[in-house]
Amino acid sequence: MHERYLYEYAVIRVVPRVEREEFLNIGLILFCKQKKYLRMSYSVPSGKIRMLCPEFDLEQLEENIRSFDKICSGSKDGGPIAGFDVAERFRWLTAVRSSSIQISRPHPGFSTNLDLTFDKLYSELVL
Repeated sequence: MHERYLYEYAVIRVVPRVEREEFLNIGLILFCKQKKYLRMSYSVPSGKIRMLCPEFDLEQLEENIRSFDKICSGSKDGGPIAGFDVAERFRWLTAVRSSSIQISRPHPGFSTNLDLTFDKLYSELVL
């Protein structure tokens, strides 16, 4: 029997106009404490974002989401937060924000294959 791992995931959303509370799912973060696993992927749907808000600053969004990615991966150029351990980075990435990048509340699950689970969730929730 395969070992099952408890994981948490959160959806990354872009909110072009915070006051309207409309959002698009643009990414996913998955974390497993037991395996010290933290993975993130994203895709910026520029056309859809422009339909909701023609003047939205896509360059700033790209810069900010790349920062999230650097923090997630623990990149040396990701700033001091990227140096935190995996659990602390996940908690920072999923903290409540009122900016144009927001994160859903974390959701738990069990998986025997974290990469496969990530790919399935990303396909269902983002693509």
